[in-house]
Amino acid sequence: MGSAVLWGAVAASSLVIGMLLGIARVWPSRLVGLVLAFGAGALISAVSFELFEEGVQVGGATAVAIGLALGALVYFVLARIVERSPAGRRNEESEGGTALALGAFLDGIPEQLVLGIGLAAGEGVSISLLLAIFVSNLPEAIGSATDMKAANTPPGKIRLLWYGVAAVCALATPLGWVLADGAGGHFKAGVNGFAAGALLVMLVDSMIPEATSKSGRVAGLATTLGFAVAAGLSTATA
Repeated sequence: MGSAVLWGAVAASSLVIGMLLGIARVWPSRLVGLVLAFGAGALISAVSFELFEEGVQVGGATAVAIGLALGALVYFVLARIVERSPAGRRNEESEGGTALALGAFLDGIPEQLVLGIGLAAGEGVSISLLLAIFVSNLPEAIGSATDMKAANTPPGKIRLLWYGVAAVCALATPLGWVLADGAGGHFKAGVNGFAAGALLVMLVDSMIPEATSKSGRVAGLATTLGFAVAAGLSTATA
């Protein structure tokens, strides 16, 4: 259990680091767009290799597909609720930052559940999954904090939001460790699919469009670089 708590905190710390970087100074819009694009590429790699492919291997395509549909629907519904809220209608930048935070929350919990399940099974910490979480969390948190700051959201409110997201995600790792005794391959595959579904909708709905609008056509190159780096790390540590 102690190792699950430790690694859960390490993985979730990337959210806090990204948030602090986002509010530490005014970042050029083009740079934020490039960071988001790089993170989008890393997330596409995580969906492909760490979530979907591994989920099919441990529990089959059906369980992954069910989780994928559930994750996509949950993110879509919650994002629409945020969009239609008074705060979302008042400020587009704030809405974009909240959408990225929601994405980090919905994909972070199942990702760290998978981390905890692997630790309890005696597989040790998945370095490739840990790196994928880190590489993808930083741009989400930086982009969200930057957008919320640009929307004149008080820094204290931004910090409180991201501390809360990080804390819940960190606790998901020991929860996965506890659940591991009764978690078969189908459960793990469903968890993987849920994270992948939430990520895919968030990428198309928020992260990639924002990256393109901020950095222009070069966003495609940055996304490809992010994918290449994350895929390379995943392959090297597999």
